[in-house]
Amino acid sequence: MELIHDTGWAAPPATVEEPLTGDIDCDVVVIGGGGGGMSAAIRLAEKGVDVVLLEAQTLGWGASSRNAGYITNSVAADPELLGFLLKRERLRDLYRYAENAVHFAEDAITHYGIDCGYQQEGIVMAAVSKGQLRHARRNAKVMAEAGSAAEFVEGRAAGLPDGFLGGVREGVGGTLNPGEFVLGLRAATIASGVRVYERTPARDVTDSGDGVTVDTPDGRVRARKALLTTNANSNGLSIAPKNLASPVWTSLVETEPVAPERLDAIGWTSRAPMVTLHMIIESYRVTPRGTIVFGTRRVQTGRNPLPNRTPARNVTDDLVRGFHDRFPGLRDVKLQQSWGGWIGMSSTWLPVAGEASDNVLYSLACNGHGFAQAQYVGHLLADRVGGAPLHDDLAAIWHGRKRFWPSFVSGPALHAAWLADRASDRLAALTN
Repeated sequence: MELIHDTGWAAPPATVEEPLTGDIDCDVVVIGGGGGGMSAAIRLAEKGVDVVLLEAQTLGWGASSRNAGYITNSVAADPELLGFLLKRERLRDLYRYAENAVHFAEDAITHYGIDCGYQQEGIVMAAVSKGQLRHARRNAKVMAEAGSAAEFVEGRAAGLPDGFLGGVREGVGGTLNPGEFVLGLRAATIASGVRVYERTPARDVTDSGDGVTVDTPDGRVRARKALLTTNANSNGLSIAPKNLASPVWTSLVETEPVAPERLDAIGWTSRAPMVTLHMIIESYRVTPRGTIVFGTRRVQTGRNPLPNRTPARNVTDDLVRGFHDRFPGLRDVKLQQSWGGWIGMSSTWLPVAGEASDNVLYSLACNGHGFAQAQYVGHLLADRVGGAPLHDDLAAIWHGRKRFWPSFVSGPALHAAWLADRASDRLAALTN
């Protein structure tokens, strides 16, 4: 069936400032109006700071609204690998930070009264092969030792669909409609008194030592301090640390509503949202509307400035093929739409924050798991830019002014990972 390719984002009403024209002054300028930028701007406004928020499109237009809708305490890199590479205390700090980020996002939903269909149900890192199931058992052990609310689950008793053998159930977080959430956060940002300029991209950022100047197409912002919360677009600014972010395009597909009894029949009685343990994950969740949203599996790289785009046909075809392989009993279910967006991958595959210069702080809390973490880091950076001591959770991801190694995220590397995942699927089909 031909899919409707959508941006995944409906334009919000025009209730903020027009694009910036002329020169203005403020205490702090926040560049990037995703969840992290909005959270930072709100926090600064709460503290009485004169803050300006610049966004190239509309607030929440990027990954914040286009993601798969998971609030998770994952930290992107494989837990078993992290357990091998990092000291135990560092790993505990990372999982504490990630879990606190989940609770921060949950508190935001409650505090601002955002109706976004949040389902507090945890997430399962699911295994589709015996090898992945053994890996899940090792991951669960590492995560439990690091203080994560995770447990190993196995078999049909876990309420997972046929073909999913078990995995690691993360006990915190859940799923929501990300577009509805960011519209609510956008409204809260506007109500907080932040001076918001949408459709105002930052062209250049200069730190003179006495302050920061941000050049835009039709004006400038002069401020004491600046926060970069630009994620996948970070490399488009010369002041951002080199190799800070590798832009990666991810795609999602949504089905028509599926009758509850059909989900029960295939064993998905728990309705638990799942991400697989492939090198490039697959995600599957049931929405409150009864549709199934699934995505990732095959991703693409890009370079700044990032173009506006819709999912590639070969990528959505592969996603649909994967859906049919995982859910053969739902092959007749019709597909409604697909969408996608750019995320930023760090060379460490971990969330990072630090200093680009004396007066410019940055964050890159994405890596595909940044919905909650970007907001939390934005909040913590807002305190930090005001002179507060380094928070323990910010210290857990603090990169300071250290250089970043070149990222191995590239088109050939991602294609090789996709080929390896498909080879493991074929092997699993023979041995399961």
